Amino acid sequence: MKTIDCRNMACPAPVVTTKRALEEAGGETVRVLVDAGAPRENVARFAANRGFRVAVEEADGGFAITIGSGEGAPSAPAENPARQGRTVMLITSDRLGDGPEDLGRLLMKNFIITLLDQESLPDRMMFLNSGVLLTTEGSEVLQALEQLGNRGVEVLSCGVCLDFFHCKEKLAAGTVTNMFTTAEALLTAGSVIRL
Repeated sequence: MKTIDCRNMACPAPVVTTKRALEEAGGETVRVLVDAGAPRENVARFAANRGFRVAVEEADGGFAITIGSGEGAPSAPAENPARQGRTVMLITSDRLGDGPEDLGRLLMKNFIITLLDQESLPDRMMFLNSGVLLTTEGSEVLQALEQLGNRGVEVLSCGVCLDFFHCKEKLAAGTVTNMFTTAEALLTAGSVIRL
């Protein structure tokens, strides 16, 4: 079993390092040492989303994630998700448009709530920059985002952005993601809607 140490690495290095290690392992089990919080969540989610068996345990002051090949793991690189026609909605602000701030916040709130009445929904909603404020405590759209999540929409907020705004502990809708996952989602999407 190959072991890699991704502790004390900034986002998205733990995921990128894990990806490379899995590619080089050729089906061999890989053990990844990570810090608590976003690194542990991001690496585990990355591997699980690719069909690997994932086991997480506390180890050496952080966590050890054991990634095994299992029946569902790909033996070759995963198929391009763009072929599945995934739609990604990229939200980079807590407001919609360039007009007055109050109007922009009201428009964004109304837009997200209105999504609940649509038959066709995005597969993923990715929140970056001040957009992450929509997914944290105090946001007026938390209930709508929770309902969208219950309908299968993956709600992801940038960990670096949450840290910048000092609100990672206040995340109330969806999960934390990293720049590797964001870049991959955008590059392989069938369509991207940017707000």
